[in-house]
Amino acid sequence: MSPLPTAALRAQAQDQLQRYLRRFPAEVAGLSTLRQQLATDAGDLFSRRNMGGHITTSALVWDASADALLVIHHQALDRWLQPGGHHEGTDGLLASAAREATEETGVGALTPWAWAGAAELPLDIDTHAIPARPAKGESAHVHHDFIYLFSASADAPLAPQWTEVKGARWLPRAEFAALPEARFARLAGKLQGLR
Repeated sequence: MSPLPTAALRAQAQDQLQRYLRRFPAEVAGLSTLRQQLATDAGDLFSRRNMGGHITTSALVWDASADALLVIHHQALDRWLQPGGHHEGTDGLLASAAREATEETGVGALTPWAWAGAAELPLDIDTHAIPARPAKGESAHVHHDFIYLFSASADAPLAPQWTEVKGARWLPRAEFAALPEARFARLAGKLQGLR
């Protein structure tokens, strides 16, 4: 598959951000850095070399019947997170999130959840700080993470990508909500509204 042009990806991110903020207007202030960067940064916002910040994608994979979420233990950050990563320039944002989740966990039967009538509307967008990684030549920066909702069965066999993750497992939503960052409680709350 040939890469999508950067301009098309930027337009997709801007469109999804605008639709997202119409759905969640209370989050406007928290996404001001992303909004400003989309408006003024002439660089590639999908390149991990953009130390002003770059857009990443992740998948919130939910088995609604078991009320459990698929998480990975991130190798470099040493904490439990939803699967995701850097956009690799080969597909749209939703497809990027699905690819990352399948690569990191081995779960391939992911179904996009059209929670607001459109599967390509993120359930959440989160800007968060990433510490410097001198060994990779990366200074401290931010990730603007577009988080898409997928469904899958908690019975699906897991095959973690050991070069990227230390493990993968299904967490009950209450335990997911208690992970030590505010975004997890926010995500769990948004799922509560879908039950």
